[in-house]
Amino acid sequence: MATPNSPRRGLQRKILTILAIGQVVGALGTGASFSIGSLMAAHISGTPALGGLSATFATLGTAILAFPLARYANRWGRRMALSLGLGVAAVGATIVVFADVAQSFPLFIVGIALVGAGNAANLQTRFAATDLAEPSTRARDLSMVVWATTIGVVIGPNLVAPGDALGETLGLPPLAGAFVIGAFFYAVGVVFYTIGLRPDPLLEARAQRVADGTEVATNKRSLRAAFGILRVTPLAAAAVVAMALSHGVMVGIMSMTPVHLSMMEVALPLIGLTVSLHTAGMYGLSPIFGWLSDRFGRVAVIVLGQLMLVGALVANTIAPENMTAVVTAMILLGLGWSASTVAGSALLTESVAAEDRTTVQGLSDTVMSLTGAASGALAGLTLALIGFGPLNSVTIASTVVVMGVVLLVRSRTRVAPTA
Repeated sequence: MATPNSPRRGLQRKILTILAIGQVVGALGTGASFSIGSLMAAHISGTPALGGLSATFATLGTAILAFPLARYANRWGRRMALSLGLGVAAVGATIVVFADVAQSFPLFIVGIALVGAGNAANLQTRFAATDLAEPSTRARDLSMVVWATTIGVVIGPNLVAPGDALGETLGLPPLAGAFVIGAFFYAVGVVFYTIGLRPDPLLEARAQRVADGTEVATNKRSLRAAFGILRVTPLAAAAVVAMALSHGVMVGIMSMTPVHLSMMEVALPLIGLTVSLHTAGMYGLSPIFGWLSDRFGRVAVIVLGQLMLVGALVANTIAPENMTAVVTAMILLGLGWSASTVAGSALLTESVAAEDRTTVQGLSDTVMSLTGAASGALAGLTLALIGFGPLNSVTIASTVVVMGVVLLVRSRTRVAPTA
């Protein structure tokens, strides 16, 4: 185990700094792009009904590209994979600009799906933080990179107005300017990772294991192989279930809350504040959940996250028309997602052999993103059929499943964290 002043820990601190800054830059690109995507989709298509396809295809792009990026990292390292992800996103944002100029909705869909690669890279960054981490600080190291996302997601949406001004200066349609800014930040991220992420944390960790004689060669890099690993590793499978369903709960309720509030005729600034408080809950306290996870165990913090999600869902079920209850629920929703994601990511990483981690991590991000996309779509239909309160009540079932799975698997599995 590395001591606080050991060369490995010093290298890890440098890597974490690079990853955190890169996460901010990537999140700035995502925040600037995603915040205006639905408006552009509605504008290009000519109908507000198609506005939601922006988020849908961006999420699908994340899901589709997450696993290939993980396989790329497995072969070439995190530096190349993260740079490639942000590079693809920069290309996607540029395509969106051309789609707006040409008023081509199919071209817009292609571009926004490629922009999803930026989010796939941002998701992979939290796992890159664990490559050189010690088991005793793995969750804390991961959570610091998650926390850095706060800066980008808060500032990113506020770049819409400067984007409009930039678009006008460049002679582009006003909405296109936000994607020009997004492409810029993605390109900056490519340069930053290419130059700064040296040595590569994944390749360095692999080299250290080879030197120690603990690295085992593997060809388990396919999607089928990843599922096979989960079948024989119950704790890893439980972690994937916890992260996917927690993400589904968060996306489903979060995406419908602004719609519900607008139906209540709540003022737009107050709706925006509610979403901001939710976002702060998602990222702002992640280091605390990382510390709790290292101190009390991954499963305990996952269960804590589920209890917070239950609190949010119960508040919305009991008092769906009460603004205080809804705001409280949105904060709890963000906190529950954060606790479950930080602890689940750490549990997944340490539950599988080091040589199999990137493969399983990529599958996890794909499943997580697909669950979020499906949840958002189903939540809209459910809201229309039975209303906001009942939507929350039926969603409680997901949290029950997560708690049941992780507690059952943990009671039957006793595995010490792997290096």
